[in-house]
Formats: sequence, C-alpha cells, structure tokens
Amino acid sequence: MALAGGVLIGLSATLLLWLNGRVAGVSGILNGVLFPKAGDVSWRAMFLLGLIAAAGAYMALVPGAPLPRTDYSRVALVIAGVLVGFGTRMGNGCTSGHGVCGLGRLSMRSLAAVLTFMATAIATTFVVRHLWS
Repeated sequence: MALAGGVLIGLSATLLLWLNGRVAGVSGILNGVLFPKAGDVSWRAMFLLGLIAAAGAYMALVPGAPLPRTDYSRVALVIAGVLVGFGTRMGNGCTSGHGVCGLGRLSMRSLAAVLTFMATAIATTFVVRHLWS
C-alpha cells in the first residue's frame, strides 16, 4: 500500500507540474485558498478537496485501513498546527513541496529544507516520547 501511495503522490505532483506549471506544495496551495488571487482559487480548492476525498474513500473502501487516532488533545493539535504553519512559512514550503517536488528537481534548497524537517521531526519525537512522558 505504501508503494501505491508513493506512486500516486509522485504521479499527482508530476501531472500538476506538467499540466498546470505548479509545484504540489500543499502549504502553498492552502495559502492560495486562504489568501486568494483572482482566477487562482478553483484548482487549489479542487486539489485540497481531492486530498480529503481520497483519504476518506480509502478509509471507507479498504478493509483494515488504519483510522486516524482520536486520543490527542484538541488544544495540542491546534498548537501543533500553528507551529507547522509557522515552520512552513519560515522554510518557504512544506514537506510535499520540498520533499516530493523539490528533491525530484534536484533543488539544493529543498535538500537543506528536508534535512532540517527530518532532524526536527526526529528530535521532537525523541523528546515527546522519551523525555517528556
């Protein structure tokens, strides 16, 4: 299933770049919906709705598909979302834009961003799972 998901992500990123000339950076796509420019919202909204619909269809149609965890604090999720949003602004993109599209285009800036994302994620996981609890 992971291979199929990776192929679909790569295919969708390639098609968006090829057909629309746009990088499939989800934070940038969402930013374009939240702060719209004339004539630039519909494809962004459709892309985001497609992400949500595909995840919902997968959970509904695939037997044994993992379901999202529900035992997280709502406050912690909001704080985490704000921190991720702040980080994507600082890094001028997110893991989909830098990790999928940027690395595929051999961008050194994206390589630096992905290495920073990964190091931060590893450190955060270690602190939360082993030091904090």
